Amino acid sequence: MTAPTQFRITLISMTDETINGQPVTDNMIEEWADEAETGYDVEKLRKRGRPALGVGPGAVVPVRMDAALLEALNARAEQEHVSRSEAIREAVRAWTQVA
Repeated sequence: MTAPTQFRITLISMTDETINGQPVTDNMIEEWADEAETGYDVEKLRKRGRPALGVGPGAVVPVRMDAALLEALNARAEQEHVSRSEAIREAVRAWTQVA
């Protein structure tokens, strides 16, 4: 018969670490460990990654532009208060007549 596997958890002091400028205390570490041991509700966890665009995963499409076209794109995107990517998507939607 084999001996049961044992785990050892060692909490370290993080006196020099900060989160948003606030020092991390031993009490904070203990609270986080207790919270983790209790378990997390997956539905309440913050979603990560970029928001979905349309249906299904998005595809990255590299595009080459000369300096004049890129300058015009940047100026229009800034004027419209949108990202360069969103400006390109809007232009392609209008050109392809896809909502």
